[in-house]
Amino acid sequence: MQIDRTSIPNLLFLSQGSRLLAILGAIFTIFAFLSASARGEEITRGRYLVEALMACDNCHTPRGPDGYEMSLRFSGGSQVFSEKDYTVRGSNISPDQHAGIGAWSDTQIRAAIIDGVGPTGRLAPVMPSESYRALTPQDLQAIIDFLRAAVPVSASLPPQQKRGTLEPRPAIPGAEAPFTDADLSDRLKRGLYLASLARCMSCHTGESGSAPDPRGRLGAGGKLFRTPAGVAVASNITSHPTKGIGAWTDEELKRAITHGIGRNGAPLAPTMANLSRAHFSKMTEEDVDALVAWIRTLPPRE
Repeated sequence: MQIDRTSIPNLLFLSQGSRLLAILGAIFTIFAFLSASARGEEITRGRYLVEALMACDNCHTPRGPDGYEMSLRFSGGSQVFSEKDYTVRGSNISPDQHAGIGAWSDTQIRAAIIDGVGPTGRLAPVMPSESYRALTPQDLQAIIDFLRAAVPVSASLPPQQKRGTLEPRPAIPGAEAPFTDADLSDRLKRGLYLASLARCMSCHTGESGSAPDPRGRLGAGGKLFRTPAGVAVASNITSHPTKGIGAWTDEELKRAITHGIGRNGAPLAPTMANLSRAHFSKMTEEDVDALVAWIRTLPPRE
């Protein structure tokens, strides 16, 4: 830490009262500097979580022909999510006081992120709050700080349409509650944490009946995605040697995650490839290693 010494008066030439005021002023300057530095680190951490792992832009930033329209970042997504119980678009989460979350308290933002409940009621389950319950308190606050530091955009979207009872989805086993900093120092627990935040199992978990089955079909894949390029099927990423990724090398897995390239060298389907290029490519090497290590622990399923 460097402080401009010329801004601190020479105490030898001051009266006792002035000397005390100067000391208090210097202490205030130091604490203000430390506070601003700490907040800057929190915002940087929040940016990493939002951009590299949680991919919030994927639902909350409009898209143009060349990708996200960053001048309208967090003003609401272009994609419409429609299920039997709801129709909704990703909401405006910029800090705009009227159209966004600028007037929300930290408590209300926390509830929306980890509980799926907004000021007017439960959010559609396409908001993956079940994946964010694992957030450490520090990381959750860092996300809030980053969102508050974003540029406010005044853009209103149609309200969520409810047609039935909205129920939250189940979390990954082991990621139902907030992690601690100590958890993140353990490689496999860190990998589980990252898999939850990146929502890997939201796509790669198989279904029993018509509902995701994270206990019986975790990592088994099979979910269908209808894209402009056609229908894509989420892959089996369990340790099965032929149906899953059991025979893949760590480097092949890392390339698939961060570059959207399959084992055969061909691009993966657009959903995964887009997320890889726009978001997962920004993951740190340490985090990618931890994520791969945890994926290796998924029991083989066909």
